[in-house]
Amino acid sequence: QMQFVESGGGLVQPGGSLRLSCVASGSTFGHVGMGWYRQTPGNQREKVASINTGGRTNYADAVKGRFTISRDDARQTVSLAMSGLKPDDTAVYYCNQTPFPLTSWGQGTQVTVSS
Repeated sequence: QMQFVESGGGLVQPGGSLRLSCVASGSTFGHVGMGWYRQTPGNQREKVASINTGGRTNYADAVKGRFTISRDDARQTVSLAMSGLKPDDTAVYYCNQTPFPLTSWGQGTQVTVSS
């Protein structure tokens, strides 16, 4: 099954921007929808963005208009461009399949929005 390596997180001031990347290994990437998820301590992981095999995207209300998901099937990567970041966006961000994520998750990438 696929494995995921996320990168691109960091510390950013409110209103700032970051671009997250996820590289997937395995042969099924081009055949499945992909999503970005985030998790904060004590809370369940939530999906914030998804993109299907045809490029159709969907976003959680909390990030709509600020985040943009994209995919490159040739490179087996999925990216998340984030702008207008808010302190509430602070979380560990993960990528995985959607709508049925694999049980194995990557290490995630920490995004911290703080002044």
